[in-house]
This record gives sequence, C-alpha cells and structure tokens, in this order.
Amino acid sequence: MHRLGVRLHLLSLAAGHDGAPLLVHSKHEGVSARLRHGEIAHEHPLDVAHEIDGIVVHDGAPARCRGRLFDRSWSRGSRWLALHAVSLARILLAEAKLFLMTEGASTALLTDMYELTMLDAALESGRAERKSVFEAFARRLPGGRRYGVVAGTGRVLEAIESFHFGTEEIDYLASAQIVSDTTLEWLANYHFTGDIYGYAEGECYFPHSPIMTVTGTFADTCMLETVILSILNHDSAVATAASRMTAAARERPCLEFGARRTHESAAIHAARAAVICGFVGTSDVEAGRTYGLKIAGTSAHSFTLLHDSEEEAFAAQIDTMGTGTTLLVDTYDIPTGVERAVAAARAAGGELGAVRIDSGDLIAQAFTVRKQLDDLGATTTKITVTSDLDEFSIAALGAAPVDSYGVGTKLVTGSGYPTAEMVYKLVAREGDDGQMHEVAKISSNKKSVGGLKVAGRVRDQRGHSAQELIVSAQNWEDGLAYLERSGARPLQHKLVSGGEVNQEFVGKDAIAAAAQRHNDSRAELPYDGWRLSRGEPAVPTKMVDIFAGDD
Repeated sequence: MHRLGVRLHLLSLAAGHDGAPLLVHSKHEGVSARLRHGEIAHEHPLDVAHEIDGIVVHDGAPARCRGRLFDRSWSRGSRWLALHAVSLARILLAEAKLFLMTEGASTALLTDMYELTMLDAALESGRAERKSVFEAFARRLPGGRRYGVVAGTGRVLEAIESFHFGTEEIDYLASAQIVSDTTLEWLANYHFTGDIYGYAEGECYFPHSPIMTVTGTFADTCMLETVILSILNHDSAVATAASRMTAAARERPCLEFGARRTHESAAIHAARAAVICGFVGTSDVEAGRTYGLKIAGTSAHSFTLLHDSEEEAFAAQIDTMGTGTTLLVDTYDIPTGVERAVAAARAAGGELGAVRIDSGDLIAQAFTVRKQLDDLGATTTKITVTSDLDEFSIAALGAAPVDSYGVGTKLVTGSGYPTAEMVYKLVAREGDDGQMHEVAKISSNKKSVGGLKVAGRVRDQRGHSAQELIVSAQNWEDGLAYLERSGARPLQHKLVSGGEVNQEFVGKDAIAAAAQRHNDSRAELPYDGWRLSRGEPAVPTKMVDIFAGDD
C-alpha cells in the first residue's frame, strides 16, 4: 500500500472512543482527484461510533504502524475494524489503481515547459501580476465542417481544481532546473484564483467563438494553457464527429465501440463526449463506472470460434445472456448464421433480440438479412451493424433496414480530424496606466482579435441560428447589454469565480444536461448545418468592437 501512496496509520486514542482510531492517508483520490473529508457511520451491531476522521494529503507521512495496528486490547469496536479492514483496504487499493491509470492528484505537470519559463521570466520582469485575459477559440472548423461541438468543459474544471504543485512536482522541477528557486516557491503556493467564462458543454460553436475565457493575473492564467487545450481539443473533436454521426443516424441508436482503437484513458473521455452528442452507450466499462454511462456488449468472433460449432456458441451465449441478446452472425456464412441464431433463441423459449453484421456490403446484407428474418417469422429481431462506420457510411445506410449502429475507430479519432484545432491566446492585458488594453497577433494566417469577448446567438423568425454575434467589450456587463439590445441569446456561463468551480458543470449530472443542451443547440441550426459535405460554417460570425480605444 505504501508503494501506491495509500497508508494506514495508528493514531492516539480519541476521547470517548473504544477502538483504534484510523487515519486514511491518501496522496491521490482517483478520477476527479478532488480532496474530500468525511466520516463513515458503521452499521455493524458491534459499532461503537468509531470514525474515519479524515482523508488528508500529507507531505511527509506519519510514522509507519510497523504491524501494530491491532496489537492493543481488542474492544468490540476494534474487532469490528479488524473484520472490515480487508474490505477497507480493497477499496483504497482500487482507488489507488485507478489513480495509476489516470492523471493522479495533481494536473500541474500536464503542461508545456514554455508556460513555466514564461512565468519565470515574467516574475523576474515584474509583469507577472498584470491583469490578463486569455481566450480559447478555433480560427476555423477542421475539414470544412459546418459546426463544432464544445465538449470537455467539465473535465477542464476538474483539472483546474487539481492544478497545484505538491512536493513531488516541485522536486521534479527543481531537479530539471527549469525555473528559478523564486519561481519554485511561487509555484508551491499556486492555486488558480481567477474567473473563467465559457460555452457550456454540448453547445455548437463556430470560427472565433470565445469557447473559454480565462481572466486573472498573467501568472494565474498563462499556466492553464496546455491542460485546457489538450482536453478541449480532444473532447470537442470527438463530440463534433459524434454529433455528425447521430445526425446522420436520425432516430436510430448509436453505440460507442472505440476503446480498443485509442489510448486507454482517451477512450474513457471519448465515450463521455460521444454520449453528450447523442450516443446511447459505450462498450468501455471504465467509462461506465467513471461517468455513469450505459454500457453494452455481447460477444466477438472469437467466442464463436472457441466452440466446436456455431450452434453451440449461440446456445452458450443465450444461456447466460437470454434470448434478447445480440448474436454475431457473420463468422462463417451469414444466411446460415441467421437461421441458426433464430433457432437457438426459439429453442430457449423466446425470440432473438438482434443480429449483428460486421463485414461485407452492409447495405446489401441488411436488406437480405431483414428479408430472411421476416421469412422466418422473426419480425421483432433487430439488425445492428458495425465495421469501420463513419458519418458518411451511416448516412448511406439510412435507407437500409438497420436498427442501430456500433461505431469505433472513426468516432474516437474525430472521423479524420483528431483535434478541434483550438488555440489559447492573450487578448487583453493591463498596462502601466492601470487600464486594460486589447492585444492581438497579426501574424500571417494566425491572426487573433483582441479584447474581452462576449458572445450571443441571433435567431431568425423561424427560431434557427442566423448569426454568431461576438462583442469585444471593456467588461462583461457592456457586452451583455449589447447582446440584449441585439436580441441575441447569451452563450457564455460563469464556470469559475475567484478560483471556485461552479459545480453545476461538473460530475455525472452535467453530462445529461450537456446532452440535452446539444440536442437543443443542434436543432437550432439552419438546414445547411446538417449537411455532411465540406462547406462554409452554417452560422456566420459577426465581430463587433465596442471597446473604447486600442483599435
């Protein structure tokens, strides 16, 4: 347990306790990596109100127990603790293993070196405390797509909560000699204290939409660039692909099957992004546990090949999963497989739930299999198809008698565009006069637009999105007032206030809210927005500058 950073320590007895107090010392808390404190009320008949007093992070662990956890006189409370120590240890071990698989307690080193060297130099020059405004946006939509979808916001907020430099991070930076001792001291006390505004997850966006705006000192805000971009670029790329796929599928369910086609951690987050954009579930069990997503899966070709006959394989699967399961019928000959699948379900006393086709000409196979099922009287048996599907092949299958789709590789890789191509740029900063000033890049092909931006969406008389109105303003109030006069729906929410995360936008409930938000946002798009072909953004962007001066 010490090797995993989870330690059990014996403390002195607390007054009134009839057992050995226990401190759970955990360097890492897993998944969300947020610190928690709490008590566990025992429900054992021998309970004497023994408590777990807290979960704490400690730079130097207390002395080890050296095997003396239960060597004092054993009261009823101690006996209860002894009986349940193994269960407690298993829980802690599972949390520790989950940490090893994910990012851990601190996200501070999920950064590029130049953010640290910029901070170091800015502290030296005396400019690090200048008030600054950074903005995450996309100059263009990859692949000529008509819209993008914001995803990853909740993960960004969780990452910011965990963006701090502990002893291990400071020791590493010191050994690498990246920054000065003065900067190391500053980092050791770092916690983001600024504000963040942004589009909520599930919202559609267009070129130059201010997807996330970060305000604070330069030191505060520049540090978050890489962790913000790495999450938003990945999740939004997957979400945009997922949205196009579910739009092409119309009312037919789509399932995410991409875990084996990407990095194991990326697969978890890809499943989350897919569900935000209309996918009904995932094959990734860890994604199901982490985010409360529906998980689905039955069997692969190897299961059929394991058995001496296809009939035996089908019977075995139905025996454990029931007749409502989905049988994979293309291991050998599809017509024969379909006949055997229906017969296996009926032999077990029911009708088969579905057959899956994973190869061949899916359109032709779907029509052939549907006719065969109907001829067999299996009119309620559904057809699901897999095999390297993307939005275009799903659209092509629209006229075929298919009931659902399983999508893997193309989904988790953004269907050819694995990044949303967002950037994070300084757009305003404080001058020596104490006033805020617009700043912008004018580099060829990489221009940015200065100023704090307030965004809204103007709709036409039919309720369709007609314009992305982006106002460069002195402050939020001026920008919002302009949007109101223009009849635009405000798009940004206050996600972080004074370093405190708005909990409405994190956690499992936020995923369901994001899914509904995306459904509503996509429904507002004009007809051109639903096209899969390359073209101009479905909603034009209008930039308005009401920031006095600095033009």
